[in-house]
Amino acid sequence: MSISVQNIEESTAVSPIDVAAAVRDARSAVGYSIEDLAVTCGLANGEILEIENGESADPAKLKRIAAALQVPISAFLHI
Repeated sequence: MSISVQNIEESTAVSPIDVAAAVRDARSAVGYSIEDLAVTCGLANGEILEIENGESADPAKLKRIAAALQVPISAFLHI
């Protein structure tokens, strides 16, 4: 299954708020601050904040975050 912004935003199974909580929980579980995660995955602090606030669910950014946190992207999507 490929992941697209449409899949995430339109799916009844996965909402941006659920993704936001999963990303935040995964980041906290490894003890990273937003700044730590930003440096590790190469995103700006604001981009991570947008994801953690449920304002964005960009699949490319989620993939980078998952790799930085060493978790499968499915951990964010509950699939």
